[in-house]
Amino acid sequence: MKFNISRPLVTDLTHGGVTIALEMRKHFPEVMAWDFYGTLGDDDREMLIEKGVDVVEGPVSGSTVIAPVHCPVRSDLTHHEITGWLLGSWRREKGVPVVEVTGVKGKTSTVWILRSIMGDLEPLVLSSLGSWAGDELLRRDISIAPASIIETVNLAEHHDYGAAIFEVSLGGTGLADVGVLTNIAEDYGIRRGTSRASRAKEQIFRSRLVCCEYRAFWRHYSRFQERTNTFSVRDTEATLHVDDVNYGLESTEATLDATGLKTLAGDHLDAEFRIETFAPAEHQLSNVLAAASAALTLGFDVEDVQRGVKDYHGIPGRTSMRQLKGTTIIEEINPGLNVRAIEYTLKMAMELPDPIIILGGRYGVTCEEIDEARLSETLSNYDLKFIFTDELGYSIMRRSGMDGIYFKNPEDALRVGLNHRTVVLIYRSEYGDLTKR
Repeated sequence: MKFNISRPLVTDLTHGGVTIALEMRKHFPEVMAWDFYGTLGDDDREMLIEKGVDVVEGPVSGSTVIAPVHCPVRSDLTHHEITGWLLGSWRREKGVPVVEVTGVKGKTSTVWILRSIMGDLEPLVLSSLGSWAGDELLRRDISIAPASIIETVNLAEHHDYGAAIFEVSLGGTGLADVGVLTNIAEDYGIRRGTSRASRAKEQIFRSRLVCCEYRAFWRHYSRFQERTNTFSVRDTEATLHVDDVNYGLESTEATLDATGLKTLAGDHLDAEFRIETFAPAEHQLSNVLAAASAALTLGFDVEDVQRGVKDYHGIPGRTSMRQLKGTTIIEEINPGLNVRAIEYTLKMAMELPDPIIILGGRYGVTCEEIDEARLSETLSNYDLKFIFTDELGYSIMRRSGMDGIYFKNPEDALRVGLNHRTVVLIYRSEYGDLTKR
């Protein structure tokens, strides 16, 4: 990527701007940083100044403005674009296959399924659950802003890895051989309502080839058809689709059909094959398809995909299942939990034996808050028993007027839920935050 950059000014020091400014300082004698949101701590401010970055109070005439795609500032380059530029030499020197995963829902699960498929390559991984080089944890507490890719690469400087899988918010950097767009489950507003998530995530199409959920592709991105593979659980016109499926709590079996799937080698794959994996509901199977299509596009064999998805058993603390005192507990814990994801889970719960739903969570765990009015209306459509918990649960119970039980503490709610055969815990939070309570 070639950009005409002069006197770079990095904005938004909340979402990776500090990292980007420090990296820019390695390439430019003059770098400026603008604390647009007013969140810069004293330590980071002192570090930037010490490293030769000029901390300014606003726009500077003649500068190249670098801002996140969601930031309501006139910019010349996005954080995604400059991350791709800064890591260009790493990309050329390493020469390993790179996958970037973006979307509204299912990003983390897709990354971890891919990690299972590509395990023999000991991949470098960035996800909302942390950074890894192979099986070694590099850092637990890390965001999926594009700048975190820079941080992950730097942390892995002395590690060997044969591939890289990066979860990225709101698009791609252009580094990827294969980009994955899991879905546009909700096309929420960004830049103070002046843009949409679908527009920001279009950046993933800077990848050499892209695997995109079928309906999202045809609604928003059909002009990229020549270098896109689509996937879908329901739409048989998708490049990779499901012919038949038998859902199960512990194991789901399905027949996948790839028709004309484009590969990096320039071939087109036609194959029909069976898989067995952890995907108790449709949205989870869609994540499996996203990962499978990416692996096949990279050139992995069908057998690699079959083995990898079979070895995937969910992510502890996100989508997972466990047994406790004779009760099956299905956990859906996610900081980005939204109404569409909850709808998917409630549909699954309707098919389970003697289910009870524990619903709740906390505010302020992501930039976008949940649509409580819509969620309250959605709950009324399901003949299910509910226990509400924590801040979000209390608000939803009051809004909906439902006849439910409330506990402030999720653990108290779970103790009552154990009187049922199946508990579905839908909780909006970081798992680490939940386990500390």
